[in-house]
Amino acid sequence: MLKAFRFTLDPTPGQAEDLGRHAGASRWAFNHALGMKIAAHRQWRAQTQALVDAGVPKQEARQQVRVPVPTKPTIQKHLNSIKGDSRSDNLPPGTLGPHRPCPWWHEVNTYAFQSAFIDADSAWKNWLDSLRGTRAGKKVGYPRFKKKGRSRDSFRLHHDVSKPGIRLATYRRLRLPKIGEVRLHDSGKRLARLVDRREAVIQSVTVSRAGHRWYASVLAKVTVPLPGRPTARQALAGKVGVDLGVKHLAVLSRPLVPGDEATTFVPNPRHLRFAEARLARAQRALSRTTKGSGRREKARRRVARLHHEVSVRRAGQLHGLTKRLTTSFSEVAVEDLNVAGMTRSARGTVDRPGRRVRQKAGLNRSILDTSPGELRRQLAYKASWYGSTLLVLDRWYPSSKTCSDCGWQNPRLTLADRTFHCGNCHLTIDRDLNAARNIAQQTHAVQHHPVAPGRGETLNARRATGRPPSPRAGRQEALKREDTSPPGPVPPQRSNPLTSPPPDLPSREPAKRP
Repeated sequence: MLKAFRFTLDPTPGQAEDLGRHAGASRWAFNHALGMKIAAHRQWRAQTQALVDAGVPKQEARQQVRVPVPTKPTIQKHLNSIKGDSRSDNLPPGTLGPHRPCPWWHEVNTYAFQSAFIDADSAWKNWLDSLRGTRAGKKVGYPRFKKKGRSRDSFRLHHDVSKPGIRLATYRRLRLPKIGEVRLHDSGKRLARLVDRREAVIQSVTVSRAGHRWYASVLAKVTVPLPGRPTARQALAGKVGVDLGVKHLAVLSRPLVPGDEATTFVPNPRHLRFAEARLARAQRALSRTTKGSGRREKARRRVARLHHEVSVRRAGQLHGLTKRLTTSFSEVAVEDLNVAGMTRSARGTVDRPGRRVRQKAGLNRSILDTSPGELRRQLAYKASWYGSTLLVLDRWYPSSKTCSDCGWQNPRLTLADRTFHCGNCHLTIDRDLNAARNIAQQTHAVQHHPVAPGRGETLNARRATGRPPSPRAGRQEALKREDTSPPGPVPPQRSNPLTSPPPDLPSREPAKRP
C-alpha cells in the first residue's frame, strides 16, 4: 500500500529560505502551465465564435474547432527552450538581453517544476470531468492562478534512485535534494526501519507550510501484512455504535474501557471556542494595519499561527479517538451524516431573509469544530489497518426517536429534549446514548460504501437535494429530520446538461450577496 509519513521540520534560516524558494518555483510553474492552457482555451473560443458569426450552428462550430490544450510534455519542452540560464547569460552592464522567464531554474530541484505541471494537468482534467458530469462529488470550478500570500506554500519532489535522492540520513534528519539534511522535530525511526528491512520504498515527498511550521509528508510504498481478521481483544469487545454530536464529541453504545462507564461519553474539547478570544484580538489587530506594511505581515502570521494551533489540536484529538475505536472493537458503526446540509447557512435572501441566522451560524461553527466528516474518513482507512470493520447506518433512520429497548418511536422528540422517555416500556435514557445503541443494533447487515453511490448530489434526511434551491423558501429547510415513516422512493435527479466541449470562460465578476 501507499502510506504517508508526516514529519515536522526544523530548518535553519538558510534552509527555510530554500524551502520558500522551492515553493515559489512550484507556484510559478503551475501558473505558467495554467496560463498556456487558458491561452489555448481562449483561442478555441475565438475560432468557435468566428464560425458562429459566419452562420455555422454553435454546436457544430464547437465540434469543428480543434485546438489542443498543452499538457506536461509540451509545456516542459517549451519551457526548456525559453527559460534561459543566469549562469551563462553574461550580458554587459546596462544591456537588456532577450526575455527569459526563469533563468534561476538551476537553483531549485527540477521535480518542483514537473510536479507543478502534473498538478496543472490534474486541475484542468478535474474541471472538464466535473463539467461533463463524469466526476463524482462537488462541482469543480474553473482552474485559478495561485497567488503569493493566498495559496498554500508547498512543493513535491520525486525520489530519483539514480541520484542521492530523498532519504533519512539519521532518525532525526531528512535529506532533500538541493536543500540538504533538514532536522526533524520528531523521530523517523518507523520509516527508517521499514526502509532498512526493504519493506518500504520512498516514492516522493511533499513539503508544505502551515502557520509557522514546515512539514514533510514522505510517501512510501509499504509492504506490510494487513490483519485479515480482528484480534482476540477486538472480537471479545464486539461491535460499538458511535453517535457524533456537539454536546459530546462522541457517545458510544458501550464503554471504551471495559467497566468504566465514564468512557461511554467522549467529551467535546471545543478547540475553536477556547481560542476565539485570542483569535478575535489577533484579527482586530490585523484589520487595523496597512496593506503591504511589515506590521500587517507580522499580524497575519500571528492569525495564521493561532488557526494552525487549533487545527493541530483538533487533528490530534480525532486521530487518538479513531485509533482507539478501530483497535478496541471488531466493528465500528456510525451514522451517515450530511455535514454539508447540516452546516448550511440560514441567512436566506434579501426578499425572504432567514430566521435565527446568528444562532444557526454558531451551531454551524460548533458542528464543523467537531469535524464529523474527517472522523468518518479516518475510521474508514484505519479499520482496514487494524482488522476492524466500519458499518454505516442509513441516513434516514430515526436513531434518536426510536427506543433502543422495545423499538417504540417518539415523533415529537425535539433537539431540546436531552433525555429519551419511552412511552411503551418506560425506559429513561440519555438521548445520545439511546441513538448510539440504535446505531449499533441497526447496522448488522449494512456494509461500508460511499455515500449515495451513482447519484449526482447526496440527499438530506428529508430526501431533498444537498444544494438548496434558489431563491430559498420563506423559512429554513430542515437539514436533519428523522422521519418515523420509512423513506419513499428517491426522486429522480436532474441530468447534467453540460456534456458538450468546454464552454466559454466563466465571468470573473464577484458573486453578489445580500
